[in-house]
Amino acid sequence: MEAKLKSLLLFVFCCASAVVRVTATTFAIYNKCTHTVWPGIQPTAGKPVVAGGGFRLPPNKAYSLKVPAGWSGRIWGREDCSFDATGKGRCVTGDCGGALACNGLGGTPPATLAEITLGEQDFYDVSLVDGYNLAISVTPFRGSGKCSYAGCVSDLNEMCPVSLQVKSRDNRVVACKSACFAFKSPEYCCTGSYGNPQTCKPTAYSRLFKTACPKAYSYAYDDPTSIVTCSGGSYIITFCPHH
Repeated sequence: MEAKLKSLLLFVFCCASAVVRVTATTFAIYNKCTHTVWPGIQPTAGKPVVAGGGFRLPPNKAYSLKVPAGWSGRIWGREDCSFDATGKGRCVTGDCGGALACNGLGGTPPATLAEITLGEQDFYDVSLVDGYNLAISVTPFRGSGKCSYAGCVSDLNEMCPVSLQVKSRDNRVVACKSACFAFKSPEYCCTGSYGNPQTCKPTAYSRLFKTACPKAYSYAYDDPTSIVTCSGGSYIITFCPHH
Protein backbone atom coordinates (compact mmCIF):
# COMPACT_ATOMS: atom_id res chain seq x y z
CA MET A 1 0.00 0.00 0.00
CA GLU A 2 2.82 2.44 0.86
CA ALA A 3 4.50 1.83 -2.53
CA LYS A 4 1.17 2.40 -4.23
CA LEU A 5 0.67 5.64 -2.25
CA LYS A 6 4.17 6.85 -3.12
CA SER A 7 3.70 6.30 -6.86
CA LEU A 8 0.25 7.89 -6.70
CA LEU A 9 1.59 11.00 -4.98
CA LEU A 10 4.57 11.27 -7.32
CA PHE A 11 2.08 11.24 -10.18
CA VAL A 12 -0.09 13.87 -8.48
CA PHE A 13 2.88 16.15 -7.82
CA CYS A 14 4.87 15.43 -10.99
CA CYS A 15 4.40 18.96 -12.26
CA ALA A 16 3.99 20.79 -8.95
CA SER A 17 7.62 21.91 -8.85
CA ALA A 18 7.20 23.49 -12.28
CA VAL A 19 4.27 25.60 -11.10
CA VAL A 20 5.25 29.12 -10.08
CA ARG A 21 4.17 29.59 -6.47
CA VAL A 22 2.45 32.91 -7.15
CA THR A 23 -0.10 31.13 -9.35
CA ALA A 24 -1.17 27.99 -7.52
CA THR A 25 -0.51 25.34 -4.89
CA THR A 26 -1.38 21.68 -5.35
CA PHE A 27 -3.56 19.82 -2.87
CA ALA A 28 -3.81 16.04 -3.13
CA ILE A 29 -6.86 14.75 -1.29
CA TYR A 30 -6.35 11.04 -0.68
CA ASN A 31 -8.95 8.61 0.64
CA LYS A 32 -7.14 5.83 2.48
CA CYS A 33 -10.36 4.65 4.15
CA THR A 34 -11.97 1.33 3.27
CA HIS A 35 -15.18 3.17 2.35
CA THR A 36 -16.13 6.08 0.09
CA VAL A 37 -15.68 9.61 1.47
CA TRP A 38 -17.24 12.76 0.02
CA PRO A 39 -14.71 15.59 0.67
CA GLY A 40 -16.12 19.05 1.35
CA ILE A 41 -14.08 22.22 0.75
CA GLN A 42 -15.16 25.59 2.15
CA PRO A 43 -13.16 28.73 1.33
CA THR A 44 -12.74 31.54 3.83
CA ALA A 45 -15.02 34.51 3.02
CA GLY A 46 -13.81 36.29 -0.12
CA LYS A 47 -11.78 33.33 -1.41
CA PRO A 48 -12.86 31.26 -4.44
CA VAL A 49 -14.70 27.93 -4.30
CA VAL A 50 -12.49 25.14 -5.67
CA ALA A 51 -13.62 21.79 -7.10
CA GLY A 52 -17.24 22.89 -6.70
CA GLY A 53 -16.76 22.65 -2.96
CA GLY A 54 -17.30 18.90 -2.85
CA PHE A 55 -17.15 15.59 -4.72
CA ARG A 56 -17.12 11.81 -4.32
CA LEU A 57 -13.83 10.03 -3.59
CA PRO A 58 -13.76 6.20 -3.62
CA PRO A 59 -11.41 4.19 -1.38
CA ASN A 60 -7.67 4.33 -2.24
CA LYS A 61 -8.17 7.14 -4.76
CA ALA A 62 -6.62 10.62 -4.79
CA TYR A 63 -7.97 13.86 -6.23
CA SER A 64 -5.52 16.59 -7.23
CA LEU A 65 -6.52 20.23 -7.40
CA LYS A 66 -4.76 23.55 -7.81
CA VAL A 67 -5.68 26.34 -5.40
CA PRO A 68 -4.70 29.97 -6.08
CA ALA A 69 -2.09 31.94 -4.14
CA GLY A 70 -3.43 33.37 -0.90
CA TRP A 71 -6.28 30.84 -0.68
CA SER A 72 -7.52 29.79 2.74
CA GLY A 73 -10.26 27.46 3.87
CA ARG A 74 -11.16 24.13 5.39
CA ILE A 75 -11.46 20.57 4.09
CA TRP A 76 -13.44 17.80 5.76
CA GLY A 77 -14.87 14.40 4.94
CA ARG A 78 -18.55 13.55 4.60
CA GLU A 79 -19.67 9.98 5.22
CA ASP A 80 -22.64 7.73 4.44
CA CYS A 81 -23.87 10.00 1.65
CA SER A 82 -26.53 9.43 -0.96
CA PHE A 83 -27.08 11.81 -3.90
CA ASP A 84 -29.37 11.68 -6.92
CA ALA A 85 -28.36 12.46 -10.50
CA THR A 86 -28.76 16.20 -9.88
CA GLY A 87 -26.40 16.14 -6.88
CA LYS A 88 -29.10 16.47 -4.25
CA GLY A 89 -29.23 14.24 -1.20
CA ARG A 90 -27.70 14.09 2.25
CA CYS A 91 -24.79 12.78 4.30
CA VAL A 92 -25.02 11.28 7.78
CA THR A 93 -21.95 13.28 8.87
CA GLY A 94 -20.48 16.54 7.55
CA ASP A 95 -23.48 17.36 5.33
CA CYS A 96 -23.40 20.73 3.54
CA GLY A 97 -26.98 21.72 2.78
CA GLY A 98 -27.88 18.42 1.13
CA ALA A 99 -25.69 18.96 -1.94
CA LEU A 100 -22.85 16.99 -3.51
CA ALA A 101 -21.10 20.26 -4.45
CA CYS A 102 -20.99 22.31 -1.24
CA ASN A 103 -20.36 25.47 -3.32
CA GLY A 104 -19.09 27.55 -0.40
CA LEU A 105 -21.17 26.03 2.41
CA GLY A 106 -19.54 24.50 5.48
CA GLY A 107 -20.20 21.08 6.93
CA THR A 108 -22.70 20.42 9.70
CA PRO A 109 -20.85 19.60 12.94
CA PRO A 110 -19.49 17.33 14.14
CA ALA A 111 -16.76 17.05 11.52
CA THR A 112 -12.97 16.85 11.68
CA LEU A 113 -11.46 19.84 9.84
CA ALA A 114 -8.20 20.36 7.99
CA GLU A 115 -7.60 24.14 7.92
CA ILE A 116 -5.05 25.73 5.56
CA THR A 117 -4.06 29.35 4.91
CA LEU A 118 -1.61 29.96 2.06
CA GLY A 119 0.80 32.88 1.94
CA GLU A 120 4.51 33.63 1.97
CA GLN A 121 4.35 31.24 4.88
CA ASP A 122 1.52 28.71 4.97
CA PHE A 123 -0.34 27.88 8.18
CA TYR A 124 -2.25 24.63 8.63
CA ASP A 125 -3.80 22.50 11.35
CA VAL A 126 -6.33 19.77 12.00
CA SER A 127 -9.16 20.93 14.26
CA LEU A 128 -11.61 19.10 16.53
CA VAL A 129 -13.25 22.38 17.61
CA ASP A 130 -16.29 21.38 15.49
CA GLY A 131 -16.11 17.78 16.74
CA TYR A 132 -14.88 14.61 15.04
CA ASN A 133 -16.20 12.26 12.39
CA LEU A 134 -13.13 10.62 10.83
CA ALA A 135 -9.34 10.68 11.02
CA ILE A 136 -7.52 13.29 8.88
CA SER A 137 -3.88 14.24 8.38
CA VAL A 138 -2.13 17.07 6.52
CA THR A 139 1.35 16.29 5.18
CA PRO A 140 3.44 18.89 3.31
CA PHE A 141 5.37 17.91 0.19
CA ARG A 142 8.58 19.67 -0.96
CA GLY A 143 8.21 22.72 1.24
CA SER A 144 10.80 24.61 3.27
CA GLY A 145 10.75 25.41 6.98
CA LYS A 146 9.34 23.32 9.82
CA CYS A 147 6.79 21.67 7.51
CA SER A 148 5.73 18.99 9.99
CA TYR A 149 2.74 16.71 9.98
CA ALA A 150 -0.62 17.75 11.43
CA GLY A 151 -3.46 15.38 12.12
CA CYS A 152 -5.84 13.35 14.18
CA VAL A 153 -5.34 9.68 13.38
CA SER A 154 -7.06 8.06 16.38
CA ASP A 155 -10.65 6.84 16.06
CA LEU A 156 -12.37 9.15 18.53
CA ASN A 157 -15.72 7.51 17.77
CA GLU A 158 -14.52 4.46 19.72
CA MET A 159 -13.87 6.50 22.89
CA CYS A 160 -16.53 9.21 22.54
CA PRO A 161 -18.48 9.92 25.77
CA VAL A 162 -22.14 8.93 25.52
CA SER A 163 -23.29 12.55 25.89
CA LEU A 164 -21.33 13.52 22.76
CA GLN A 165 -22.11 10.55 20.52
CA VAL A 166 -23.88 10.81 17.15
CA LYS A 167 -25.33 7.48 16.06
CA SER A 168 -26.48 6.13 12.73
CA ARG A 169 -29.79 4.35 12.15
CA ASP A 170 -28.08 1.02 12.82
CA ASN A 171 -26.81 2.36 16.17
CA ARG A 172 -23.16 2.83 15.17
CA VAL A 173 -21.28 5.81 16.63
CA VAL A 174 -20.48 7.80 13.47
CA ALA A 175 -19.31 11.09 15.00
CA CYS A 176 -18.36 12.74 18.27
CA LYS A 177 -19.72 16.21 19.07
CA SER A 178 -17.59 18.94 20.59
CA ALA A 179 -18.67 19.93 24.10
CA CYS A 180 -19.59 23.36 22.71
CA PHE A 181 -21.91 21.87 20.08
CA ALA A 182 -23.42 19.42 22.58
CA PHE A 183 -23.98 21.73 25.56
CA LYS A 184 -23.97 25.26 24.03
CA SER A 185 -22.44 26.78 27.17
CA PRO A 186 -19.95 29.71 27.23
CA GLU A 187 -17.48 27.63 29.23
CA TYR A 188 -17.20 25.08 26.43
CA CYS A 189 -17.64 27.51 23.52
CA CYS A 190 -15.16 30.14 24.79
CA THR A 191 -17.79 32.89 24.47
CA GLY A 192 -18.99 35.67 26.77
CA SER A 193 -16.85 35.95 29.90
CA TYR A 194 -14.95 32.88 28.64
CA GLY A 195 -14.05 34.61 25.37
CA ASN A 196 -10.31 34.85 25.90
CA PRO A 197 -7.38 32.47 26.54
CA GLN A 198 -7.10 33.50 30.21
CA THR A 199 -10.63 32.39 31.14
CA CYS A 200 -11.32 29.62 28.59
CA LYS A 201 -9.32 26.65 29.75
CA PRO A 202 -9.21 22.97 28.75
CA THR A 203 -12.14 20.86 29.96
CA ALA A 204 -12.48 17.14 30.59
CA TYR A 205 -13.92 16.82 27.08
CA SER A 206 -11.22 18.79 25.29
CA ARG A 207 -8.55 16.90 27.25
CA LEU A 208 -10.01 13.62 26.00
CA PHE A 209 -9.71 14.88 22.41
CA LYS A 210 -6.18 16.22 23.05
CA THR A 211 -4.96 12.99 24.61
CA ALA A 212 -6.24 11.00 21.64
CA CYS A 213 -4.99 13.52 19.06
CA PRO A 214 -2.15 15.62 20.50
CA LYS A 215 -1.36 17.22 17.11
CA ALA A 216 -4.90 18.56 16.63
CA TYR A 217 -6.76 21.59 17.99
CA SER A 218 -9.13 20.42 20.73
CA TYR A 219 -10.89 23.70 21.67
CA ALA A 220 -10.91 27.37 20.61
CA TYR A 221 -7.90 28.48 22.66
CA ASP A 222 -5.87 25.31 22.44
CA ASP A 223 -2.07 25.35 22.43
CA PRO A 224 -0.87 27.42 19.44
CA THR A 225 1.71 24.71 18.69
CA SER A 226 -1.17 22.82 17.07
CA ILE A 227 -0.68 25.22 14.13
CA VAL A 228 2.10 24.16 11.74
CA THR A 229 3.94 26.35 9.22
CA CYS A 230 5.60 25.65 5.89
CA SER A 231 6.69 27.70 2.87
CA GLY A 232 6.32 26.85 -0.81
CA GLY A 233 4.97 23.36 -0.32
CA SER A 234 2.08 21.37 -1.69
CA TYR A 235 -0.14 19.37 0.66
CA ILE A 236 -1.51 15.84 1.00
CA ILE A 237 -4.80 15.73 2.93
CA THR A 238 -5.44 12.10 3.86
CA PHE A 239 -8.62 10.54 5.23
CA CYS A 240 -8.01 7.49 7.48
CA PRO A 241 -4.21 7.93 7.30
CA HIS A 242 -3.41 4.82 9.33
CA HIS A 243 -5.51 2.38 7.29
